[in-house]
Amino acid sequence: MNELIGRVFHFEKSIFPAHGELFGKLTTHGQEPKALMISCADSRIVPEQIMQAQPGDLFVCRNAGNIVPPYATMNGGVTSTVEYAVAALGVRDIIVCGHSDCGAMKALSDPTGLEAMPNVAAWLRHGAAAEHIVSTCHGELEGKERVRAISLENIIAQISHLRTHPAVAAAIARGEMTLHGWFVDIHAGQVLGLDGDSGEFVALREDRDLPVALAARTRIATEFAEAAE
Repeated sequence: MNELIGRVFHFEKSIFPAHGELFGKLTTHGQEPKALMISCADSRIVPEQIMQAQPGDLFVCRNAGNIVPPYATMNGGVTSTVEYAVAALGVRDIIVCGHSDCGAMKALSDPTGLEAMPNVAAWLRHGAAAEHIVSTCHGELEGKERVRAISLENIIAQISHLRTHPAVAAAIARGEMTLHGWFVDIHAGQVLGLDGDSGEFVALREDRDLPVALAARTRIATEFAEAAE
């Protein structure tokens, strides 16, 4: 703790004064974050560092396993954060960000020991679909490969849950919301993005378009009329 407290003093004496204009603007005009990132609470994953974000750039929600419970299953911090980010802050991009070597995904892969952590076990049920897909469709995978596969499927599952939230669903229908699924490989220092068209995770590259899980597109009323005919 002494080391951490020393960093607080460094912030007060050096970082804050050096960015006084930015903090002053944020205090006076409030925040207008560019995106909401829902990431794992793992200490090795720092969303602001990955995005090279400044204060005010990124709205962040962190929890074990970068999980988004389906709407109405529980009134908790994730649900409230999503609702506030979209309805109050007008965020138009949401990133669900998983990572390699995730302890929560290891627990989904092998729940041994979870009997001593009933709250963790209950929370991880929101990722049960990811484990079931891997077990039934890729039963040959073991060890690290199995955990990685579950981690990727979990990102897809949580994006599906995210779309059940009314604020998100409405923003998608208006063409005002883009959803992203990212996977941070902390061993390779690489970020993969979910391509919603191909269903594959591909490396983010400067010379390529950013892969998106669900691109913003206005829903046309005639689509419903055509479906009804």
